[in-house]
Amino acid sequence: MNINKDETKHLKIIFDIDDSENPDIESLWATPVGKNYEIDSIPFYVRSVACGDMVSAVPDEEGALRFSGLVSASGHSTIRLWFAKEEDVLKTRNELRVMGCPSELDLPRLVAVDVPPSVPYGEVRSYLDGKENAGVFEYEEACLGQEE
Repeated sequence: MNINKDETKHLKIIFDIDDSENPDIESLWATPVGKNYEIDSIPFYVRSVACGDMVSAVPDEEGALRFSGLVSASGHSTIRLWFAKEEDVLKTRNELRVMGCPSELDLPRLVAVDVPPSVPYGEVRSYLDGKENAGVFEYEEACLGQEE
C-alpha cells in the first residue's frame, strides 16, 4: 500500500455511509483496473469493503466517482480500533505491523487495520481480544474477508 498516492494512477471513490442519524461519506483511494477499481486504502467508516477489493463506480452529476457495487472481495479484513489512551496507539500499530497487518490513523485514537489474507485471522483476533480485555482498546470487525 502506497501512502503517497501517484495522482495519475490513483483515484478517489466516494462511498456513502448510511448512518440513519448522521449520513456522511468517506473517500477511498483506488487504482483503475479495466472498467473497475481496486481499493488501495484501509476504510475507516465504510463497511463491507476492504483493501484490495475490486469495486465498480460511476461518475455523479459533478463528475466524482461514487461506489456502485462490490465486484469481487480480496480476502482482506478491516478492523477498527478505538483506544482508551492515545499513548497506546503507536505501540499497538507497531505490534500489528510486525504481525503483517498495516494500519492507518484517522483521529488520535481511531485506527483502521488491514488484515491481509496471508495473515491467519485467528491469531490476529486472539491478539485483539487480549488487548480489548485488558482495556487498551475496543475493536470492531468492519469487514471480514476470512474466518478464523
